[in-house]
Amino acid sequence: MLTDLRDGRAGTAVLPGDDDWGKNPPIYVPPGDPAVIVRPQTPEQVAAALRAATAEGIGVAIRSGGHGGRLFDNDGGMVIELSHFDGVEVDGTTVRVGAGALWGDVAKALAPHGLGLSSGDTKSVGVGGLTLGGGVGWMVREYGLAIDSLIAATVVLPSGEVVRATADENPDLFWALRGGGGNFGVVTSFEFEAHPLDGVVFGTLTYAVDKAPEVLKGWRNVMRAAPESFNSTFMAMPGMGPGMDPAVQVIVFHPGRDTAPVEPLLVQLRALAGYIAEDVGPKDYADALEDAHPFEGPMPVITGDTAFVDDLGDAAIDTVIGVHESVAGILVVRYLRGAFNRVPTDATAWAHRDGEVMVMVAAFLPPGSPREQVDAIHAKWAPAAEYANGTYGNFSQEIGDDVIAQMYPPATL
Repeated sequence: MLTDLRDGRAGTAVLPGDDDWGKNPPIYVPPGDPAVIVRPQTPEQVAAALRAATAEGIGVAIRSGGHGGRLFDNDGGMVIELSHFDGVEVDGTTVRVGAGALWGDVAKALAPHGLGLSSGDTKSVGVGGLTLGGGVGWMVREYGLAIDSLIAATVVLPSGEVVRATADENPDLFWALRGGGGNFGVVTSFEFEAHPLDGVVFGTLTYAVDKAPEVLKGWRNVMRAAPESFNSTFMAMPGMGPGMDPAVQVIVFHPGRDTAPVEPLLVQLRALAGYIAEDVGPKDYADALEDAHPFEGPMPVITGDTAFVDDLGDAAIDTVIGVHESVAGILVVRYLRGAFNRVPTDATAWAHRDGEVMVMVAAFLPPGSPREQVDAIHAKWAPAAEYANGTYGNFSQEIGDDVIAQMYPPATL
């Protein structure tokens, strides 16, 4: 009986009707309608939770942070909530991070050591989910994905056995964890090789909304010649309420607090059509990560498509801009190449290594929108599919065989 978990063997167990039920909710998508939520504090308690779920014949979903989509929906099952696994230990350049830590806290903990890790763009993104899904972050061009800096993981297998996975110890498991998501057990801690990072030059350049195509093409040209240390994202957003007018922006990131290496690139970006203003300067890495903004009122239905474009030519840009205009949502284009491209496609469970950019087009539909409206948004992506491939599982709001096929090419799957 799940009520037996109240004895503490799996940590704190919360069942429907308890005072704590429904508290500490995720920012975006609620975790379905589980039968029990457990909050363990040790790998042994995680193992006890898994054994209890097996005995009851119920599914298990794992929640590591404040964001997430369908990967932790689990009606009638168990949610293992890892917020107690939030430690950050630094030994030289090796960093041991609990799977329930949030990237904003990790950045703050590493700053006194002059270190950083490529991570999620938002402070409340969980280390566990982002890492296991690959981890596209602000240092992706210089150091690759988050999984490319991963050197070890502690994993509780479905059997309850606690193992260590590295390139030499349980190497098949280590391969699968790097991009394979939470499908092989519960990771309780990660070990990363951190990188020198004494602050960053970070900020946003703003452009006229009607100049989006010209800005995107010019930005691409700048990025093709930029050093790998220079990371950037193009964004076009609709009006999203009071104080959030439609905008076209270029966000820039460069390691170190010296603005001199960045200035020649900023000169080129200021010369793009429709330039209005900028807010770029040195700051702590933790301060460059955004604060998440929960939606007020009923949660909208977020739907769209994310894919990789290997060659962002003018025709691809015109098509993507057209899709964005038809969706009337948000367009995000993150520049890749560099270290991201140099990892062989078969080295990890993340195979989409040829991309020049990652493109996301998404719409915000009214709460309760029928499936037909969601499908209509996806249908608008069709023209861009000619130029794109794959998808980023961490951005997927849906599940199903078609999504899995996009995430994993046949050889990887």
